[in-house]
Amino acid sequence: MMRKDVPADPEKVADRLRALCSRREYCRADMLRKATDALGGDSVAGACIADMLVSEKYVDDLRYASAFARDKSSISGWGAVKIRHALAAKGVGQDVICAALEEIDTVRADMRLEKLMENKLRSLAGDPQCRLKMLRFGLGRGYGYGEVSRVIDVLLKRVSP
Repeated sequence: MMRKDVPADPEKVADRLRALCSRREYCRADMLRKATDALGGDSVAGACIADMLVSEKYVDDLRYASAFARDKSSISGWGAVKIRHALAAKGVGQDVICAALEEIDTVRADMRLEKLMENKLRSLAGDPQCRLKMLRFGLGRGYGYGEVSRVIDVLLKRVSP
């Protein structure tokens, strides 16, 4: 843990951030924030360290965005809309986000959405606002209106006599 009253050595900060990057993926904005915080708010030195990490290939926004998109889609069940917003909030560029979203397995994502919606339908059995609640749920998970509406129609047709 670094003490706040003593100025941090930029080389030690860079070494600590390299060690972090060797364990998991980070985006440039994360490293910039961590470096600036460790250097007591010196944003110029923090930017230099972040740029150095990018040039040394410890940090790569495309690699980060691809891993983030794959994990959030397959593990967390997020849709493309929610993933896009989360990556944009992290400061990842739109071109990188688009490239990362293309790597998502759409067939698995569709099956994941259908499974999520089936579970939600079971929990809403007999609710008069079932369709509306399911729609809100699917949109909140980051799927598009068209996708969610189509899955809801299919599921409700299976249940209805």
